[in-house]
Amino acid sequence: MPIHPAHKDVASLGRAALALPLSLVLALMGCESNVPAAVPNVDNGAAIAPAIQPAQQPAPAPPPQSPQKQQVQRSTQQLIASVERSFASGESHYRKGQLVQAKADFDNAVDMMLSSGMDIKNDPQLSDEFNRVLDAVNALEMEALKQGNGFAPKVEPTPGEVANDVTFEVDPNFVAKAKSELATTKSDLPLVINDYVAAYINFYANTQKGHNTLMHSFQRSGRYKAMIQRALQEEGVPQDLIYLAVAESAFQPHALNPSGAGGMWQFMPHGDYGLTRNGYVDERFDPEKSTRAYAKYMKFLYNQLGDWYLAMAAYDWGAGSVQRAVMKTGYADFWELYKRNNLPGETKNYVPQILAAIIITKNPTQYGFENVQFDPPILSDTVSIDYSVDLRLAADIVEAQPQDLLALNPGLLRLTTPPPGIMSGSFDLHLPPGTATLFQQRIADIPVDDRTHWRYHRVVSDDTLASIARSYRVSVEQLASANQLHSSDSLDSVDAVVVPVPLASSLASHTEIYKARRGDTLVTIADRFGVSLEDLRRWNHVTGSSIPAGQRVRVTEPARLAPRTRDRSSHATSTATAAHKGKQADPPKAIASAKKSKTAAATKGKQSSSTQKTGSAKAPSTHHKNKANKNIQK
Repeated sequence: MPIHPAHKDVASLGRAALALPLSLVLALMGCESNVPAAVPNVDNGAAIAPAIQPAQQPAPAPPPQSPQKQQVQRSTQQLIASVERSFASGESHYRKGQLVQAKADFDNAVDMMLSSGMDIKNDPQLSDEFNRVLDAVNALEMEALKQGNGFAPKVEPTPGEVANDVTFEVDPNFVAKAKSELATTKSDLPLVINDYVAAYINFYANTQKGHNTLMHSFQRSGRYKAMIQRALQEEGVPQDLIYLAVAESAFQPHALNPSGAGGMWQFMPHGDYGLTRNGYVDERFDPEKSTRAYAKYMKFLYNQLGDWYLAMAAYDWGAGSVQRAVMKTGYADFWELYKRNNLPGETKNYVPQILAAIIITKNPTQYGFENVQFDPPILSDTVSIDYSVDLRLAADIVEAQPQDLLALNPGLLRLTTPPPGIMSGSFDLHLPPGTATLFQQRIADIPVDDRTHWRYHRVVSDDTLASIARSYRVSVEQLASANQLHSSDSLDSVDAVVVPVPLASSLASHTEIYKARRGDTLVTIADRFGVSLEDLRRWNHVTGSSIPAGQRVRVTEPARLAPRTRDRSSHATSTATAAHKGKQADPPKAIASAKKSKTAAATKGKQSSSTQKTGSAKAPSTHHKNKANKNIQK
C-alpha cells in the first residue's frame, strides 16, 4: 500500500477506522491515561527473612460515615459495577470476533467513567478501576492490531500488495493480443500496454492469488462506484481515476497502513486535504468526503504536472519529488523516468498496476473477469445535525442496530456524534435508507441535552413500566415521569416510550422531579435549578407562582410523547406489510399524535434537515427487535 506524497516519515501504527486507541482518544480529550508502568521483578537469588514488626495496638474503629459520604460510596460502587458489566460484555464480544460490538462496549466503559463527574484521580477505587480498564483495553487493542485493524474487520491486502512475484518477462503473443484489444478500448485516461503493464495484466489474469485479490477488489467497488464517479465528474477529472483505489485500499474504507495512512484513498493523518480529524471524527475514513478530497487533490496534481501518469506517480511519491525527477532528466514523461531509474520501486509499480486494472475492467471476458458479482451500492439517508446524539439512541429510533449505523458512518471514532463546536459546521449522520423522516420525527421528542444518553423503546405485548425500567436500570418513577405517565399505568395504549437513562454523573446528583417544600414558589424553584419560570410553568402545565408543599414539580424538559390507544397486533402486522412492499411504515400513533399538537415555533431550529442520498428503498421491518434493543445498555 503506497505511502503518500511528501509524507515519507514513518508514523507509529495508527488507530483502526472506527476508533482511535483509547489512550490517544483520551489525549485528544485532554485526559491522562495514568496507566502505571510495569514494575520489574527483582530476584537476586538471596532469601531475606521478614523484619520483626513491633506489636501493634488494635486499630481504633473508623468513625461512622456521614450520609453524604455513604451516598458517594454507593455511587462509586454503582459506577464500578456498571463499568465492569460493560467491560465484561466487550471482552465476551472480542473473544467471539465481534469487534464492532466489543469496541462499543469498551468505549462505553471508559465513557461512563469520564462523564461521571467524579474525582477519578483522587478516589483510589475509581483510579484503580480506570487504570485497570485502560490497561486491559489497550492490551486487547494491540492484540487486535496484530490480527487485523484493531477493533474493525480485518482488511484484505490490495492487488498491489500481493504482486510481489511479478516477472516482467511476458509472452510476446500475450502482449500482442493485449495491444490489439486496446485499439477498441475506451477510457478517459490515456492507456498504453508495454511489458510493465502486460506483466501485471498477466499476473492478475493468470495467477490464482492475483486473480482472486483483484476480483474481490472489483466486487467491493460496487458499493461505492456510483458515488465515486459522481464526485470525479463534478470535480472535472477522468472517471477511470476510480481505479487508484485498487492500488490504495482495494475499496476498503477501513484500510490502515503502518505508516499512518488511512481510508479508501490512504491519506496521511497530517496534511491539508480539507478533511476533519478530531477525537470524534476522522473524515479520511468517510468514503464520500475522502473521495471528494481525492478528486480535488488529483486535479491539483494534474494542473501542476500536466500529465495524468505523472499525477498518479505524484499521488504516490509526492509532487515535489516528481518535479525534481523531471528537472533532473529533462523528461516530463513517466516511462522515461521509469527507464532511467529516476523513480522509487514502489512508484514504478504503482502506475502499471493501475493501468492493468483499468484495462482488465474494459475487457473482462478476455482476462477471466466476466463473472464479477458486484456488491450492491451502499444506500443511505443523510440528516445534518447540529447536536450530539448517541448512535444507540439513533439506532433505537430508526429500528436498526448500532453496528448498522457504525457501518454507514465509518468516519465516526466514537458511538456519539460530535457535540456542537467540535465541527466547523453541522455533522452529516447517515441512516438506513427511508428512515430520515422517522428519525426527525422521533428525535424531536427527546430533549437536546438528553440525546447523548437517553434511549427510545418500542413497546411490545408483554412490556410493562416495571419490566422496561429493569431492562434499562432506571426507576419506574423516572420512566413514568419522562413519558408523562403514572407509575401504575398500563402500556396497553402506548406505542413507544423514551427511557431517561441517566449520565453516570447523575447517579449522585441528577434530579428530574423536585418535591416542593414549605415556603417554595415556582420562582424560587426555577432559580434553584437554573431554569426559566416560563419553562417551569409549561413543563408542569400550571399558571401563577404558588405551589403547595409536597407537590411534585418537573424541573427538566420532558419528552413530548402523547400516548394514544391502538391495536398493537394490527399495528405490527401493518408495519411489516408496509416494509415488505418497500414502503415507509407509518410512525407510532403516539408519535403521530404528538406531532399534531406541536407548533412550528416549538420545533424550528431543533429538527435537522434531511437529504435522501438515494432513491426509495425498503423501510426496515424491525418491530420485533425491541427485546434485542433492551440488552444494549449505556
